[in-house]
Amino acid sequence: MGSTKLISLLFCLLLVISTSAATQKKISREPCKTLVVYFHDILYNGQNAENATSAIVAAPAWGNKTILAEPTHFGDIIVFDDPITLDNNLHSTPVGRAQGLYLYDGKHTFNTWFGFSFTFNSTGHKGSITLAGADPFLEKTRDIPVIGGTGDFFMARGIATFMTDAFEGEVYFRVRVNISLYECW
Repeated sequence: MGSTKLISLLFCLLLVISTSAATQKKISREPCKTLVVYFHDILYNGQNAENATSAIVAAPAWGNKTILAEPTHFGDIIVFDDPITLDNNLHSTPVGRAQGLYLYDGKHTFNTWFGFSFTFNSTGHKGSITLAGADPFLEKTRDIPVIGGTGDFFMARGIATFMTDAFEGEVYFRVRVNISLYECW
């Protein structure tokens, strides 16, 4: 290899390294954005179609689509379109919707897996935050990864800490969500 080709190759290599280093985003140990919201889930139970915000769309052979399967709801898949509020009042003005699904995946214990987005439509925020992960909901607090976003939350990364704020049997539950974003664009 001639010296001109070697110098050209080294120059190209340095250019690639410097370009990739310049485009990498630093991730902070402190959140770049925080937000607290509540989402309210009202499960369809065969009698509340007008108020329901979620429904069982799949059930195991021993279950049905209006009553969660016993004993741990294992195999039930629920889709939801829940209102998001800034306080814990179901009747407060929604700032967006929590839309997606959760499924009960614990055969011997209550456990769910969530895949959904918070879609905001208020004057305070526009865009969505996407979350996916396990929710062992019998624990007081649970962390669900924030895996992306759009609009004001473009390509966001972080953690959403869930805390069950209220529940009424198997029909209604409210979750307080503390969102801490560590990668903001």
